[in-house]
Amino acid sequence: MASPLKNLYSPAFYDRLARVLAVTIPNFDKEKFVKEIFTADFESKELKERMKHTSKVLHNFLPENYPQTIELVKKTIEQLRMQGIGEDGLAFMFLPDYIETYGINHFETSVEALEFVTQFVSCEFAVRPFILKYGNEMILRMQQWSLHESHKVRRLASEGSRPRLPWAMGIPFLKKDPTSILPILENLKTDPSEYVRRSVANNLNDIAKDHPQVVLDIAKKWSNLGSETDVIIKHGSRTLLKQGHADILKHYGLDDKGIVLTDFKILTPEIKIGESLEFSFSILNENPTGQKVRLEYAIYYKKQNGQNTKKVYKISERIYPAGANVNIVRKQKFVLITTRKFHLGDHQLSMIINGAEKEISNFELTA
Repeated sequence: MASPLKNLYSPAFYDRLARVLAVTIPNFDKEKFVKEIFTADFESKELKERMKHTSKVLHNFLPENYPQTIELVKKTIEQLRMQGIGEDGLAFMFLPDYIETYGINHFETSVEALEFVTQFVSCEFAVRPFILKYGNEMILRMQQWSLHESHKVRRLASEGSRPRLPWAMGIPFLKKDPTSILPILENLKTDPSEYVRRSVANNLNDIAKDHPQVVLDIAKKWSNLGSETDVIIKHGSRTLLKQGHADILKHYGLDDKGIVLTDFKILTPEIKIGESLEFSFSILNENPTGQKVRLEYAIYYKKQNGQNTKKVYKISERIYPAGANVNIVRKQKFVLITTRKFHLGDHQLSMIINGAEKEISNFELTA
């Protein structure tokens, strides 16, 4: 069984960190630092709580003068790199948190610090309070970052400005009007780094949830600029595709006319948690020419209140030759994960062809 993520903050981690801090912070008391970290309630703290706690304890050992503190943070990162410790390590997310917590009123110093620190550990969460507080002034700075020589800084420009970044605070004014971040995405649409391009796609997908027409317009504008940009558009349109949005389906030539679903069967109409739902069906292309077919299925999961919530899963997307008749068998596991809780009772499964929901059948989840 995997160790909980919170155990990244272990005695061995703090010992290594304290040895580095003893080099970079004048008069640093290693034993006192470790003692303040391991409070009586430390073991009960979860990952984010331990991260915040580390940031708070570190603050007690740094100068009150914030610009001086940031210089020591930079020296600490340089020392960590010299010792081969922590590059892109999740445990070091307390460094961006320090800037977010103690530097929010020091715009210039903190923005420069975020640019530096994100090249060691991502600052995508820490930048968001600065967007909320400083608005377009911060967005303009992020536009500059989108032209930075470091792909990690360029990625921060896109990822940090996502209107709906998961696990992070939302940015209401970007949800309402994403116009100000479009120049960032424009600068990065042909970025040489896949890491950056995937972030651009995720940003577009966020925008699509509130402003589908904006993403549709970008899809038309960016089409055929290159295969990598086409991938960005497709990935950035994934929510619209799953919703069966008519205009994006048309953009990709996805028409269900002449594509016939037959022999749809649920092979396991009653399953238990931990087992797999198994189903089969056939696809027939009755058209006189080949047709692009996007196959998906939706599961209507039962919620605690008895209602169902729909989740769409992609099977494939490819050209079916004229007259092709293809038999398909699929399985969907009902294994417990931290992000989903199953509720017993009747569920539903439906088949989706090129955005059009076809047959729907029931199955039961039992104890």
